[in-house]
Amino acid sequence: MIGVRALLPSLSLWAAWASTTAAQPPAPPQPPCDPADQHWVCGQQTPEDLVALPGGGWVVASVYAGTGGINLIKVAERTSTTVFPSANVTQQLDKTTYPDCPGPPAGAFTTHGVYVEPGNGPVLRVMAVVHGARESIDVFRVDMRPATPTFTWVGCVVAPEPIGLNAVRGLADGGFITTNWLPRGGGQDAMTKMMAGEKNGELWEWHTKSGWQKVPGSEAAGANGVELSADGNTFYMAAWGSQSFIRFTRGATPKRDEIPLGFRVDNIHFAKDGSLLAAGQVTDSSARSSRVVKIDPKTLKVHDLLTRPDDATFAGNTTAIEIGKDLWLGSYRGDRIAIVPALRP
Repeated sequence: MIGVRALLPSLSLWAAWASTTAAQPPAPPQPPCDPADQHWVCGQQTPEDLVALPGGGWVVASVYAGTGGINLIKVAERTSTTVFPSANVTQQLDKTTYPDCPGPPAGAFTTHGVYVEPGNGPVLRVMAVVHGARESIDVFRVDMRPATPTFTWVGCVVAPEPIGLNAVRGLADGGFITTNWLPRGGGQDAMTKMMAGEKNGELWEWHTKSGWQKVPGSEAAGANGVELSADGNTFYMAAWGSQSFIRFTRGATPKRDEIPLGFRVDNIHFAKDGSLLAAGQVTDSSARSSRVVKIDPKTLKVHDLLTRPDDATFAGNTTAIEIGKDLWLGSYRGDRIAIVPALRP
């Protein structure tokens, strides 16, 4: 029964987001994605979040709808393969780090936020927020030494009720921080209040020994994307409901700064120059578009990078990462990743 209980709230959460985010009539069907068109990476199913593996030759994409899973994209060829679930994936549960994990996922496995461990080591960790048969953070070991990186599932942490997970950022000991964006079971009314700016969630931290703990001072309206400073003392978080960006420090009485961004900021990722790329959606009916800005984590100065009006080919931008001289944009809807020039302020 645990699979059924978890699946229904997760599906309703996704449906509420998809309908309310756009606040518009159903989108027209996308035109076919042409693999030869270098503006797209085809073959996706709502690639809500993207992360690059070390070296920039491969990108990991979440699969937020459809058959679910995790996609691995070869950048040079813009070709995509589902690496999990897959018959070729090894499963080696790390019971020491993830002692309460019930085992490999079974049933629906749609992925949301994704994280890749920094560094150039040959073996690294990838984490994914998972909805479906369970609400969890699942962890993989990725070996970069083969011609195509290989994935090994190593564990999971199941979220307690009613946390509705969104983004994840791993920690050195195998733990993580993750956002509670929309608690499960709240329905459309909870979504409407959150979109109006009512605080409804927060940031959580998990470690093997201490388990789940709320991060003080992290309350937000639609806590979404999350990042952490290199020293581990400062959190950066997107607040989708209040259309703002939050910076706050560790501690019982954290120092907190919040700035308006004017759009529903979704995922945030560090850029190569140490700034933060914040991507999201303008949902006003007269100006629906995809937005990307660059934020200086020290001064909180904001530079506009991209405003792309929604059209039949691409809408609902959720993330932006740097790949070479381009930005790759993910989306909560559609069958492709958009590739646009990375304009630098």
